[in-house]
Amino acid sequence: MTITEATQATTIAQLNDRFRQGDHTLGQVYTTQLVQGLSSEEQQELFRLVRTFDDFNLSNDPRGEHNFGRIKFKGEVFNFKIDYYSPDLIHGSEDPEDLTITIRVLTLMHSSEY
Repeated sequence: MTITEATQATTIAQLNDRFRQGDHTLGQVYTTQLVQGLSSEEQQELFRLVRTFDDFNLSNDPRGEHNFGRIKFKGEVFNFKIDYYSPDLIHGSEDPEDLTITIRVLTLMHSSEY
């Protein structure tokens, strides 16, 4: 990884952390069918675990962008994934650092749905 790539990854990770921790001006959050099937209280607790997740390492975050995590909840495994889209939400963003052309999308899913 070059110095430029490392700097970009750090900036992207900071933006992803802000978004994941609740700054939804940076994007949109989606859940899959199995997450939607949880009770409201269970969903709230699962999202609290997403907001406070900090176990980023080489196996789940090889590029250092903090865009994926695996959470154990009630004996089950859930994943969250952050993707970067252009404002039309159809195409990928050309530059995830640039907030004027990037919408982050966090998807929270049961591991069987990944």
